[in-house]
Amino acid sequence: MSPKNGSAERGSAEPSGLYRLLRPALYALPAETAHNLAMGALQAAQAAGAEELLEGLYAPEAEPSLSVEAFGHRFAHPLGLAAGFDKDAVAFEALLASGFSFVEVGTVTAHPQRGNPRPRLFRLPGDRALINRMGFNNGGAEAAARRLSRRKRARGVLGVNIGKSKTTPEADAASDYAFSAGQVGPHADYLVVNVSSPNTPGLRNLQSVEKLEPILRQVRGAADRKRLTPVPLLVKIAPDLADEDVDAVAQLATHLKLAGIVATNTTIKREPLGTPRDRIDAIGAGGLSGAPLKTRSLEVLRRLRAAVPPLTLIAVGGIETADDARQRLEAGANLLQAYTAYVYQGPTFAKRLIDGLSER
Repeated sequence: MSPKNGSAERGSAEPSGLYRLLRPALYALPAETAHNLAMGALQAAQAAGAEELLEGLYAPEAEPSLSVEAFGHRFAHPLGLAAGFDKDAVAFEALLASGFSFVEVGTVTAHPQRGNPRPRLFRLPGDRALINRMGFNNGGAEAAARRLSRRKRARGVLGVNIGKSKTTPEADAASDYAFSAGQVGPHADYLVVNVSSPNTPGLRNLQSVEKLEPILRQVRGAADRKRLTPVPLLVKIAPDLADEDVDAVAQLATHLKLAGIVATNTTIKREPLGTPRDRIDAIGAGGLSGAPLKTRSLEVLRRLRAAVPPLTLIAVGGIETADDARQRLEAGANLLQAYTAYVYQGPTFAKRLIDGLSER
């Protein structure tokens, strides 16, 4: 393949190589079944100690100029894997070896929970998007902490995303988050408070400043109790926040000296989509991720960067190509995350995107 064609492939949002051939077979399966198969393969690779093999296949040769220093950690390049892929922290070392400079596991909750009834994950291939209403299905913070404690720490940066248990009343949200932070905080390179998933009833109400501040204060205390140095603490917000609420969260993050903000989570909106309306209506509730989020996520990022110049901003939402990545970096992102593009483009996704950034 000529360099020119290679550049075109890395600039594409379409899958490449073997995954292009395998994807139709995977798409014949329910989306969550296909995801579980992928996670099983990653777990098996991790258990077999195959991280070096994965690195040889999928790790990009990032230019030194792409390295990032953020909240006390060095990132080999700006691209990480967003929360939601490895919910239970079972394959993060294999994922760190698969081209990502950092991986955010979770969302982890204080109590184990099954999540919402299936089906709860849906593909919209024509829109390069997903709709999910998973509902924070995970084995709980204590189980995640045990797995995190066995980390080899050989590569990459590891974040942990924590959310509120579904059965916990809103009045007890701060103590619920604090319990999770106390469990996983000692093992995390950074910690993200998720108050923006649309799939736990009432969770997004916690984005209001008066409710968010006590949560962040209790999380800070609980996370740092067993550490010699404070864990970098970030908050993840929704793209559906009004501009004035984005500004209020930015002011709170500055006031509490947070390490940064993750922008943005999934959206409950359903525009712009090319998928027929009857298909969307049949799917029902859930958070939309992928290409349709590009515009609003970029708007929120720019607004945050203008409001909080010193804070680390992690951009997520519709990042598919090197051009998307460069646009977010130029808009003020320090780091980037992807999830849906990884599902659609397959295991070479990170390598293609970072190689594309390196070339330019």
